Amino acid sequence: MASSMASDDKPTPSQAAAGDEKGAGHFTAADRVIHGARMATEKEQNMTLLQGIKLYPKAIAWSLLISTCIVMEGYDICLVNNFYAFPQFNQKYGEQLPNSEKWEVPAPWQAGLSNGAMVGELIGLLINGWVSERFGYRWTVIASLMVLNGWIALFFTAQNVQTLLAAEILCGVPWGIFQTLTITYASEVCPVAMRGYLTTYVNFCWGLGQLIGIGVIMSMLGRRDEWAYRIPYALQWMWPLPLAVGIFFAPESPWWLVRQGKLDEAKKSLLRLTSLNREVDFDADETVDMMVHTTALEEKTTAGASYWDCFKGHDLRRTEIVCMVWAIQNLSGNSFSNYSTYFLKQAGLGERQAYGFALGQYGINMVGVFSAWFLMSRGIGRRSLYLYGLCGLFVMLMVLGFLGLVPEEQRKQGAIATGSIMLGWALTYQSTVGTVCYSLVSEISTRRLQIKTVALGRVLYIIVGIITGVLTPYMLNPGAWDWANYAGFFWGGSCFLCIIYTYFRVPEPTGRSFAELDLLFQKGVSARMFSSTKVDVFEDEINDGLVNRIQAQRGPDDAKVTGGKAA
Repeated sequence: MASSMASDDKPTPSQAAAGDEKGAGHFTAADRVIHGARMATEKEQNMTLLQGIKLYPKAIAWSLLISTCIVMEGYDICLVNNFYAFPQFNQKYGEQLPNSEKWEVPAPWQAGLSNGAMVGELIGLLINGWVSERFGYRWTVIASLMVLNGWIALFFTAQNVQTLLAAEILCGVPWGIFQTLTITYASEVCPVAMRGYLTTYVNFCWGLGQLIGIGVIMSMLGRRDEWAYRIPYALQWMWPLPLAVGIFFAPESPWWLVRQGKLDEAKKSLLRLTSLNREVDFDADETVDMMVHTTALEEKTTAGASYWDCFKGHDLRRTEIVCMVWAIQNLSGNSFSNYSTYFLKQAGLGERQAYGFALGQYGINMVGVFSAWFLMSRGIGRRSLYLYGLCGLFVMLMVLGFLGLVPEEQRKQGAIATGSIMLGWALTYQSTVGTVCYSLVSEISTRRLQIKTVALGRVLYIIVGIITGVLTPYMLNPGAWDWANYAGFFWGGSCFLCIIYTYFRVPEPTGRSFAELDLLFQKGVSARMFSSTKVDVFEDEINDGLVNRIQAQRGPDDAKVTGGKAA
């Protein structure tokens, strides 16, 4: 291998890049890749956020477009739980209550409809780990959108609750694909300086989709016919076709193209993602070399690219962290906040006030993403935001628990205080844990296994979400455990355990190239030492087989990087 050969007449990378005849063959090809990778890595790590925006405006636009799939999903998923309050919906799909004129969807079917989408998402997540790596990100998203376009018809035409359940499960499959693919695409089309912003934007899309859904539902409250629920279902068709048309023209991820050995296409994709006239020292060939170098390093340490490989060697640690970072979103009390309206009514607020606090929470969820961006722009790392955010959540959950000790005669004031604390909790959560999670999972996983690792993490997130979703109603329901504010103590204890895990296991990826992260994990560096440990990825040997394949594509006479530099 190139880096393991010790010889006094070994050419330097610059000599190799210039085509020095002394280092002919695969030796020259390897040195050329290392030289280009080193140059591109230095440029990326020295790049400021403003420089990244100027150089990669097209990458930002394409990433925002693909992330809009999550806006669509947030809209779709919020519909069914809010339809249970529609008399027309209940009369169509429910049963008449004994000795009453009211209709209700039976509790078992409510649970089935609410969890049906999660079942489909689990299937979609696992399918995506194989399909997107085989066929590419663009075609996977386009195919999923077209499939979803057909299955939305089941919602619109459903004559019974069984058909609705089938629609939830089937639509959940493409929804699961979107959950991981949007994050992965965002992390692979942008440089280090922008990675945290584009990946966390996905969380903003969730909030935007839910806000649109709530707005549509509220506009239907005055209707007394079946169109009160059929119109919101029909509006789901406004998303797939325009998104599919736009994504058809999007460039494929250059990282995926490099993994497929399509170097020329990877370079073309990079040129479509950048504006070369904005940054004179950008060189597409060097950036491709950096991707090749990282892929070659990963080929050496990762035997394959199957789900089983996620649990081998140092990739097991990365899979564990990604899974736990996702799960902590629910274990830190998020499921508690999802029942905010119901919880605040139990705490003593009137219905209008409870919905007012809940509406404020939806708005805060979106503002929190911008707060996270501001904190990251101030130089605060992802690990720090995640850890200190959990500490803040823990304190507020404990305060919520102690508010349960407020005397009955002051219950109204205690309820208002509870609502205020929950708004503060939502802002803290979205400014830290809820948003930063998306960046952490995209950076901690290796490139070769990223789709599968993120999918496994999201699977655990959904499983934990189902468990906490079952426990929370029992905690809050007056006819069950009736814990009310005391539920804050339970989630506070759970959040404290999350703090301990984060301190010892979650590393700091901020400012690191993918190759550096690979090497830090390979060397088993402690999570607390990630930010201070210095590594040189170019001292490590790379995979000769991959370099030979690259040399075969570029040709024996391609001794110099050409054609990718800005004029």
